[in-house]
Amino acid sequence: MGEAPPNALDKLSLDKIALNKIALNKTALNKKPITRPALASDDPLNGLLEKTGLWRASSINADYKQHCSTGFTRLDQELPGTGWPADGVTEFLHDRAGIGELRLLAPALARMTHEQNRWVLFVSPPYIPYPPALAQAGIDLARVIVSQPKAPKDYLWVLEKALASQSCSAVIAWPGRIHEKQIRRLQLASKDGYSWGILFRPEESSKNASPAELRLRLRPVPGNSPGYSQGYSPGKDNSAIAVKILKRRGRWESEEFTIAFDDQLLRPMPDFSEMVVDQNISTTQEKQPFDSPPKPAIQTLREYQ
Repeated sequence: MGEAPPNALDKLSLDKIALNKIALNKTALNKKPITRPALASDDPLNGLLEKTGLWRASSINADYKQHCSTGFTRLDQELPGTGWPADGVTEFLHDRAGIGELRLLAPALARMTHEQNRWVLFVSPPYIPYPPALAQAGIDLARVIVSQPKAPKDYLWVLEKALASQSCSAVIAWPGRIHEKQIRRLQLASKDGYSWGILFRPEESSKNASPAELRLRLRPVPGNSPGYSQGYSPGKDNSAIAVKILKRRGRWESEEFTIAFDDQLLRPMPDFSEMVVDQNISTTQEKQPFDSPPKPAIQTLREYQ
């Protein structure tokens, strides 16, 4: 015997249940994902994010601008964005000049001087950079200038103005003692000028906090020659440097690792003794490339040769 047909009350209950299911499904379809509310323009946190260089952990690489590869695979792997930053301040902490710190920068500087119509500025280096070595590394000396400010106040003024000018792809300096507030000013100036600020400082500076976005400690590799400051000997191994990243965006400090250089200084120089000189070419006319930068008011590195 079959089941009895449902009465009108049962039909009404079933219809009500069906309507409730439809309403629930419609609500689920219309439900929007939860999003973080935008910060108001007058929100104190928004002001901090814009003016102090703070960043959200949820967007570590959102505003990280890669300048170019370092030229060293291991170092690229350890850096945010897999390369040197395009702007901001980077600190290199070491206690002895001439251990390979400039050679660590050479691949990036070479690329900058050839791809950008901007200057690479050295501010008061402890030694005048050796032009033949820089040229051998591929750096265009016509894009390199050296400034030697006399007074400390002029030193910081030159750094800040150069970083904010948009005319320098990199500003390299040896400031010695410098305060946190001064580094913060340089950090903001480098962001405004889309310029990479590079500060070489004593290793003891690692004990103090710094607004710099990136900090690296450099040490000579045991068994290597101490570098140019103690005399360079081609018979010794000067082809490596120990690096430890003390501060980087989104990650803890790294272990110390070794960067090996392709030591081009030990390669034989080309033989120019059999060069043929065309006597019809005038030596009084100076060739100027079309996109060459304007002649600076301070000395270019070529003038030191």
